[in-house]
Amino acid sequence: MATALHNLSDYDFSKIPDASNMCFGIVVSEWNPEVTGALLDGAVKTLEKHGTLPENIHVKTVPGSFELVYGAHQMVLNGGYDAVIILGSVIRGETPHFDYICQGVTNGIARLNTISEIPIVFGLLTTDDLQQSLDRCGGKFGNKGDESAIVAIKMAKF
Repeated sequence: MATALHNLSDYDFSKIPDASNMCFGIVVSEWNPEVTGALLDGAVKTLEKHGTLPENIHVKTVPGSFELVYGAHQMVLNGGYDAVIILGSVIRGETPHFDYICQGVTNGIARLNTISEIPIVFGLLTTDDLQQSLDRCGGKFGNKGDESAIVAIKMAKF
């Protein structure tokens, strides 16, 4: 959770398992590319910093955040991953679309986590405006991509 008291990119390096023998799938939304590109960059750099080889980080894109559930499911079905990370950004607009997308992705990823053999990490930003997203993809609250990578490593080791 990003607050003034918690930075998404702060963690104790010594408490992170070695990820050198791990393989990760990342599904990233093409919607809001300024945000999702920064999330992806943070996740990849963090995985590599903890030993994951670049060839063991497989990235697939989907058009929007709603499609993250399908993309994650396909990665699980194709196998070979220790964890899958979803990265996306939904920014509130003037219609209820925001609520439907956020709820659909949340429920879909929760369901996948209950039926899958591997963890699916929820790296979806759900913000009221673009500035809140920018603050959480490398801005003053850190990078949700970093946090998602750390969660993926820890859960793969679980």
